[in-house]
Amino acid sequence: MKKKLDKIAKDTNLFLKNFVKKQKKSELIIPMKYGLFSGGKKIRSKILIDIGSIFKVNYKSLIILGAAVECIHGYSLIHDDLPCMDNDTLRRGHPTCHIQFGEANAILAGDALIIEAFKMLSEYNQNILSEFSNSVGAQGVIAGQASDLSAEDQKPSEELLKFIHTNKTAKLIKASVKIGALVSNASQKQID
Repeated sequence: MKKKLDKIAKDTNLFLKNFVKKQKKSELIIPMKYGLFSGGKKIRSKILIDIGSIFKVNYKSLIILGAAVECIHGYSLIHDDLPCMDNDTLRRGHPTCHIQFGEANAILAGDALIIEAFKMLSEYNQNILSEFSNSVGAQGVIAGQASDLSAEDQKPSEELLKFIHTNKTAKLIKASVKIGALVSNASQKQID
């Protein structure tokens, strides 16, 4: 399993590096790359690829979808570390994005990663875009972060903790599973 996870991480990172390299030069490219390539295992991509593989979806398509999920994960980590959020100075033993590049650049790099994720998904059907949007937006990752902020300086209830963990972490994992299955339906429709 580790070998397969390493291959998926390598292929996802290669796609992301090439994708970012094709972007117009911007001051944000460096902090975006810093957030994307901070040493994560690409578990969400592996889940998506495993599900899509069951349905015999093209590996390259799955890598693109996995890369979009990783962009969202990268954005969420950059924003989670910000002074106005968790105010972390280290992530995986390295300075966080806002420490390395400044708070404004970290915010904009995270925002840019969200847009890049949707750009990667733009060739897929509406169901995939909807699932992705629901998992990330005001009913997903962002909702979890908002609740996490509201719980600061107080002892959160078990219900609130469950909501935070479900939305900040589990929704993106669940989206990886659902998108892997949805892309198989989209591929089948294109074949028919």
